[in-house]
Amino acid sequence: MHSAAKAYGQVAQQIANPRELEARLLLKAAARLQHVREDWEKDRSDLSDALLYNRKLWTVFLTSVTSPDHALPAAVRQNVANLGLFVMNQTIEMVREPRPEALAPLININREIAAGLLGQP
Repeated sequence: MHSAAKAYGQVAQQIANPRELEARLLLKAAARLQHVREDWEKDRSDLSDALLYNRKLWTVFLTSVTSPDHALPAAVRQNVANLGLFVMNQTIEMVREPRPEALAPLININREIAAGLLGQP
């Protein structure tokens, strides 16, 4: 987890807007998962790394939103935490029983949150 937090911190220094940083990281995770899904029949060697990257990213989000001094309203923090728990459970399920269709919710959640952070409909 330290490497994900470190990478997050390094990129944060390069990008002035934290929301944009979070969106870019979510889109990167979604793209990695989508690549695995598209190449499922030929090569899924990247599955473990893509899931790990996504899990580390969501671990950082979960740690952040569950901090008592986080600036978001409690209801929003709770929603993000619930999504994070779903992502973690879905990831565990993917490790137990890998199925390409099970990647769709992870990809969609990341893309939807990123769109919201970027102010897109």
